[in-house]
Amino acid sequence: MKNYEIAAMSRKELLEKIDELENRLADINFHKAIEPPQNPMVFRNSKRDIARMKTRIRQMELQESSDA
Repeated sequence: MKNYEIAAMSRKELLEKIDELENRLADINFHKAIEPPQNPMVFRNSKRDIARMKTRIRQMELQESSDA
């Protein structure tokens, strides 16, 4: 997911997407014990996307607190 896509999302959308990615990552980790994943880069990319989204949420919080 690109940064401009994350910046365009609302807080609610970001939280839903984070939850979705964390569940997907947990499923992949669970199935990793049975058979290796087809694309091992999915772990790194998912973790990075989650971190970007959490950073964006934090930026929103800081912006709201400075505006108030």
